[in-house]
Amino acid sequence: MRFTKMHGIGNDYVYVDVFENEVPEPEKLAVKISDRHFGVGGDGLILIGPPTPEGLLQNAHVRMRMFNADGSESEMCGNGVRCLAKYAYDHHISRANPMKVETGRGVLTLDLWIQYNRVNQVTVNMGQPILKPSEIPVLIKGFERLVGHPAEAALGLSRMPSGSDWIKAAGLEDAMTCVSLGNPHVVLYCKHAARVPLEQIGPLIEKHAIFPRRVNVHFVQVHNAGEITMRTWERGSGITLACGTGAGAVCVAGVLAGKTNRIVLANLPGGRLALKWNEVDGCVYLTGPAVEVFSGDWPDPA
Repeated sequence: MRFTKMHGIGNDYVYVDVFENEVPEPEKLAVKISDRHFGVGGDGLILIGPPTPEGLLQNAHVRMRMFNADGSESEMCGNGVRCLAKYAYDHHISRANPMKVETGRGVLTLDLWIQYNRVNQVTVNMGQPILKPSEIPVLIKGFERLVGHPAEAALGLSRMPSGSDWIKAAGLEDAMTCVSLGNPHVVLYCKHAARVPLEQIGPLIEKHAIFPRRVNVHFVQVHNAGEITMRTWERGSGITLACGTGAGAVCVAGVLAGKTNRIVLANLPGGRLALKWNEVDGCVYLTGPAVEVFSGDWPDPA
């Protein structure tokens, strides 16, 4: 089975073209092929294939299915879909520009930045954010939007095994904002994102009872209204160098919380992403690079 390794600012995935390859059990393959010691290594597996009949009705050119490193299937990945569009264009699966990609979030439109007949950057319209708690989903009743909701009351952060010392060290604010961009996100603000023990706190918040489908966790440090730094614990994959939908959710959360503008530059461990929450159409736009690293042959498709 032929595969290609790609990344968007360090958020890396193994891509398999299912126009040409059969993948009978992608959930099992994702776990094996994502292993950084015994597999190819990556944050997950992404399949590139033909659109479903529903996708074709919306003029989709290709379809993306994304599986986290633990084998769970996710609805969308902002970095992953940019790389998928690059793969489809560079490998002549589709030369459409803009390109329409069917995802678990629906059919998304991507504008490709071409240099020397190859894609080097992509802008993806990630659609309008979902803000209703029951649709994110978050099990907190009585609110139209979860903006600045007391994090301690909802999550019990100081009662988690790591204790409360890190809360003071990181300068964590007692407020959380929840947003979905087809997948659920919780945003927490702090003065020092680097001081958050993400490897300990991330999995506890991800699997907290108020998030029935688990959640992507982001700790955000605001430098000014146009620039932030964020660190992410990604649902099903753990600490990642970048999260595209997460950066989009942080852009939305910053506007709702009155902390940032609608256009913001996000600094992530793997690099920078440009975000815009468009006031005209209400959609979130993400721009960033897409890189093909190498290709190879995997001996076991199961």
